[in-house]
Amino acid sequence: MEKLYSKDEIIAKAREIAIMIANTEQVEFFKRAEEQINENQKIRENIASLKSLQKQAVNFQQYGKERALGIIEGKIEKIQGDIDEVPIVQEFKQSQGEVNDLLQLVSNTIANTVTDEIIKATDGDVRRGETGSYIKNTTYEKL
Repeated sequence: MEKLYSKDEIIAKAREIAIMIANTEQVEFFKRAEEQINENQKIRENIASLKSLQKQAVNFQQYGKERALGIIEGKIEKIQGDIDEVPIVQEFKQSQGEVNDLLQLVSNTIANTVTDEIIKATDGDVRRGETGSYIKNTTYEKL
C-alpha cells in the first residue's frame, strides 16, 4: 500500500512549491518592474490622481449624478491610458500575467494529477476520465 499523507505534510509541500515559484525568473522580473514603477514620480502622481477620481466616481454613482460620473469616468480612462502607455507598466502587466499563468499551470497540474491518480487506483480509464467503479457499474451498449 502506498504511503498516506497528512494534511500538514501536503501544506508543507505546498509551501515548498510556493517558495520555488517566488524564486523564478518571472517573479524576479515582476518585483524589479514594480520597484521601477514605484520609483517613477509621474506614474505615482497618476496613480494618486486615479485613486482620487475613483473615489469621486463612487460618490457620484451613489448620489445618481450621471453626468458628473460620465465626466469623471472619461478622466479615469485617460489617466489609465497614460499609465498603461509607459513601457515599464506594460512589462509589469506582462510579467504579472506570466506569474498568474504559472500559478494556474501548477494548480491545473495538481488537479489533473489527483484525478488521474484516483482513476488509476480504481483501475479506471484515464483517457475516458472514468473510475473503475464507474466502468464496473455502467452498462455500455454494444455497437
